[in-house]
Order: sequence, then structure tokens, then C-alpha cells
Amino acid sequence: MPECQHQWEMTNVRFGYVVFEKCFHCNSLETYFTTEANPILGDKYRDGDCFWSVVENAQSFQFDLRCTKCGHVEKFEDLMGFLHCTGCLDDCQVDIMRRQLEAKKTWILVAFGFLKKKGKHTVPSYKLDILTDYFNQRRDTKRSKIKILSFDLITDLSNCRGDFIHDVGMLSTEPIAERKPIF
Repeated sequence: MPECQHQWEMTNVRFGYVVFEKCFHCNSLETYFTTEANPILGDKYRDGDCFWSVVENAQSFQFDLRCTKCGHVEKFEDLMGFLHCTGCLDDCQVDIMRRQLEAKKTWILVAFGFLKKKGKHTVPSYKLDILTDYFNQRRDTKRSKIKILSFDLITDLSNCRGDFIHDVGMLSTEPIAERKPIF
């Protein structure tokens, strides 16, 4: 029996915020997703030796994908959101790949996993392939394609000026005055 040629659709869509916390004791950075309205910047708490403070938040959404043919559900709880590469760091692997793929009319999105004290929690490569399939199933791939990359390829996350993709301001005719680093 041949394997299902999945036709994906979004399901279990949850809108919310990605919250960035920083510990000023060990200089660690952690993230989590919340559906709480307007997470409070500057909110502080202590956990053992760490002094955590909310330093940033970004609107995002989480979802799962369900195959309309076989019903298989692929969960994406490890996906924090998508980042648009703005080409801010010339030596960053994401930007290098962006420039290479642009010539082939392939546009990239960066799948952003979660940051934890023990390191990055990335989206597994097979899920990046599923996301790539999902986005390309909805477009005329003779004209252009989408490729989903991992945020592990970002060389210097502290200086990255990529944009989280969300719905607020995306239709605004007013330009963004200045891009600031994510953190």
C-alpha cells in the first residue's frame, strides 16, 4: 500500500505571544508561548539562583497540521513562530542561503524553535520538510517556492534583525521606522 501523499491543512490554531525572558545572573535567555493578552514587559521573578525578567514579546501563533486525506495530525508544539530574514548579517547562513535560493525563485522562512537555559530546542528537520510541503501545496510552484529553514542557522541571534511574522501591522501602509534586534 503506497504511503499517503499528505494534503495538509492547519488545525488547532492558537494566537498569542512569544515571551522572551532573560536572567541577569547567568545571562541565559528563555522563551515560551502564551495566549495571555499583552504579556507584561519587565515582569520579574526568581527561580533558584536565576533572576528572570520579561524583556520582549512578539505576537505569534501556533498550530498543528492535519492531512485531509488520511487524518494524520502532525503537532508543532516545538514551533514558536516564523521569522522573515531581513539580510542583516552578511555572514549568517540563513542570509547566504536566502541569497542563493532567491536566484531560483525560492523564498525562505525561518522556523523558530524555543530557547531554554540548556540551549535551543529546534524544530526537527522532518517537520521543516512538512512545513515546506504545506506552504508549497498552496502556491503555483512554477512561479516560486517556499523553503523552511531552522533558526539554528542564524549565526548571531543577539544581533539578528529578522521580523516575526504575525498579523498586526502587516497590512499597514506606514513603513517601520527602524528595525531593532530581536533581543
